[in-house]
Amino acid sequence: MTRAKGPVTVPVDTDVDDFLAAVPDERRRADARRLRAILQDATGEPPVMWGTSIVGFGSHRGPTGEFFLVGFSPRKQHLVLYLAGGYAERHGAALARLGPHRTAKACLYLTRLDAVDESVLRELIDASVRERRGADGADPPGA
Repeated sequence: MTRAKGPVTVPVDTDVDDFLAAVPDERRRADARRLRAILQDATGEPPVMWGTSIVGFGSHRGPTGEFFLVGFSPRKQHLVLYLAGGYAERHGAALARLGPHRTAKACLYLTRLDAVDESVLRELIDASVRERRGADGADPPGA
C-alpha cells in the first residue's frame, strides 16, 4: 500500500529574525533583511519560516496543498526567490531589465541585491503575488 506524500515545505515555528541573524556572510545577511522588507511590503503578510531555510510570505492553495505566495532563501552562492511557476516565460521583458540573474521553473537566483534594479524586482514580485492570488485572470500556478 502506497501512502500519499504531503508537502515537504511547511510552515515551522522557527523565528525569522533568528534565522536571518545566523546567515554567516554579512552582505548576504543584509541582502536577506532587505529582501524580507521588500516581500513583506509586496504581500502585506508577515514572514514565516517554511522548512529550515525558506522565508515565506502569505499562502495559497497549490496542487500539493498550502504553499507560500512568495519566498526567499539566503543561500551561500545566491539569494533565491521563489515566485509563481513559469514566471520567466510570462515576464521575460522585465527579466531583461532586471540585471544579473539566473532563472529556473519557479526560482530567481540573484548574487547581490544591489546589482539588480529594485523597481524591476518589485514588478516581478508583485506580478507573482497577483498570479498566485489569481488576480491576473490566469490559473494560479502550483508551487
